[in-house]
Amino acid sequence: MATKATNKKPLFGNLKSHSNRKTRHAQKPNIQKINIDGKSCLTTPRETKKIKKSN
Repeated sequence: MATKATNKKPLFGNLKSHSNRKTRHAQKPNIQKINIDGKSCLTTPRETKKIKKSN
């Protein structure tokens, strides 16, 4: 099981059509699995870049 290293959650809003109908919509974060020192971790690409830069 990979540990989660980010606090990102889905962003919720509405899709609005030309006829002004509104339906719920969720934008999910781009969470990717990486290996850090042999341990798998779930992070976003921005956090992965910060982790690789600090090492």
